[in-house]
Amino acid sequence: MTVTLAIDNGLAVPIEFALQQNYPNPFNPSTQIQYALPTDANVTIAIYDLVGRQIRTLVNQQVTAGYHSTLWNATNNMGSPVSAGVYIYTITANDFRDVKKMILLK
Repeated sequence: MTVTLAIDNGLAVPIEFALQQNYPNPFNPSTQIQYALPTDANVTIAIYDLVGRQIRTLVNQQVTAGYHSTLWNATNNMGSPVSAGVYIYTITANDFRDVKKMILLK
């Protein structure tokens, strides 16, 4: 995937919203999720199981434009470890929405 940059005051700023594949994938015990915002945005990044239940909210706040990452340590919103399997993660940032899947191995 090619990422095109716009230069603003010498700082690299993405020109479009993007959600990257988590790394590593498969993972154990944690994985990193990277995303790009061309403008400031209200960002929500959430993890779901394959049944569609929300497992964890990683980000739910206003985030400045640029490149960002968040870490998931395979726990739910109560801090309990989740079981091995396939999980879906989503990003919502302003009108942008994307979905990807990841695999937790134990």
